[in-house]
Amino acid sequence: MKKLFLLAGFALMSLTANAQEGLKGAWWAAGQVSFSSDKAGDDKSTSNMILPIVGTFISPSVTVGAGVGVISGKTEVGSVTTSETSTFVVKPLVRKYWNIKGGLFFYGQAALPVTFGKDKVADSKTSSFSLELAPGFDYFVNKWLTVETSFTIFNVGTSTFTPDSGDKTTSFDFNANPMNSIGDRQLGSLQVGVKFLF
Repeated sequence: MKKLFLLAGFALMSLTANAQEGLKGAWWAAGQVSFSSDKAGDDKSTSNMILPIVGTFISPSVTVGAGVGVISGKTEVGSVTTSETSTFVVKPLVRKYWNIKGGLFFYGQAALPVTFGKDKVADSKTSSFSLELAPGFDYFVNKWLTVETSFTIFNVGTSTFTPDSGDKTTSFDFNANPMNSIGDRQLGSLQVGVKFLF
């Protein structure tokens, strides 16, 4: 399975086309930051993610990068903490750009996110490995700033849950539906952000 993911990544990297000239060798920085908090009576749950991503253009139309970050969460029922998780994330990625017009580009992205986590309260561990494919649009505002949007159309991977005692559980997930559900037909996991070039 890992060979299949690596082969898909190398195949996407090997594609070539003419995109914006002069980007070869340019570096970029982006990232993902999120925070959420839910409270119902005395029950409370919080989660946050910090995932900085850095990359470089290896050709005028292909860039490679990697993100390294942390996802953490906490659940409290009354005054008792029932879950306190911390997850380490590594996310290598490759993108291929095609110019539509002027500073507007369409891109295809393949990413291989890997996570390792632990729940301090339950003393359990989790890990996952997956392949994600996400198309998007990137608009080059100027020489140092772009605005981009993307959504995941395909992901496949495995995850493992190891409790403090008892049997380990391994699951396999496959999703090729870019919509939130069959009924609503709205794009799921839509992301909008900025990227800095230097």
